[in-house]
Amino acid sequence: MSAGTHDTANTVAAKPKRRMIWIFGGAATAVVAGGLLMQYFRAPAGQAADGTEGTARVGAAPKAKQMARVGNEIISYDAVAAECVSRYGREVLDDMIHRMIITKACEDAKITVSEQEVSQEIARIAERFKLDVTAYLQMLQTERNITPMQYRTSVIWPMLALKKLAGENVEITEDDIKQAFIRNYGPRVKARVIMVDNPLKGNEVWEKAKADPASFDQLAQKFSIDPNSRALGGQVPPIPRYTGNETLEKEAFKLREGEISGVIEIAQGRYVILKCEGRTVPVVTDIEEVRDSLYDELKEAKTQQAVGKVFEKIKANTRVDNYAAGTTTAPDRAQPVSARGTPNGAVQPANAVQTRAARPASVPATSSAPPARTPR
Repeated sequence: MSAGTHDTANTVAAKPKRRMIWIFGGAATAVVAGGLLMQYFRAPAGQAADGTEGTARVGAAPKAKQMARVGNEIISYDAVAAECVSRYGREVLDDMIHRMIITKACEDAKITVSEQEVSQEIARIAERFKLDVTAYLQMLQTERNITPMQYRTSVIWPMLALKKLAGENVEITEDDIKQAFIRNYGPRVKARVIMVDNPLKGNEVWEKAKADPASFDQLAQKFSIDPNSRALGGQVPPIPRYTGNETLEKEAFKLREGEISGVIEIAQGRYVILKCEGRTVPVVTDIEEVRDSLYDELKEAKTQQAVGKVFEKIKANTRVDNYAAGTTTAPDRAQPVSARGTPNGAVQPANAVQTRAARPASVPATSSAPPARTPR
């Protein structure tokens, strides 16, 4: 790699489409959004399909099983259920599995979450949005297509249960608060970015940018692989400190206005070139003005981290045979899974246990946390 290239130990891969959001977004938001390994836990709308044909002649299905009639053709409940399973079955099944894992862990730990606790949590979140509960639930249904009952049983209950399983005592240090203050309210580097996926291409683009700094935005539109910033000529949100990518922050804060960085490796297969366009001016300069809000933010973030860890732990200690996906997760991964007795004729490979990492998912910001703060 040429002199314009910098190395880093940060090799966490991520999809290009989301990369810039993760790099330049606030760390607290990233922790809340990405620290949890949960889902919305939406309950299925219908029963599982039983192989019934999609349509039938009038009178072929009982009234209770008829969903619609088009001319002389009946659309049956089973046909609708089969279509739903075909489109959304895997996602809904994963959500149900995760909720059942949490339920089992609560039973083992003799932990309960009452209806009153669920109602109180919803009221607390609604108050953060300066809405009454009815208006808040209506907003969720309109904007996220989550019914009040789904929200209670499939978002709030799992969150409260995991918090109890994790233990809600977290330690917030003075250093934590100082770093959060700098992250949220300190100066930031205004910059444009060109992202590439290999160092050779990075060095080629870097040489073009160094030779003609005024063309940086055109180079970003032509060469950057990040679709969000590329459309804006490489412009990204100002870069703060303490967001989790120390190499990027260090290089950004070295630059003076108009300077162009070398090629910076920010993750495995991801390299960026920065052009500094100055610094932001802090609006809040006294930490005491925002100490309470910083404390609440940090408590929420650390609680979410603890919740994510406990969910991973109970998930790893629970055997799950997912017949739809043909996968098994179990504490003893070396134990073969027999296909004998599996429902619906599903056959599990006998030579090895197939494991599938649960897909990362997040509780939406509206479920347990206020919207991300935008200090400036």
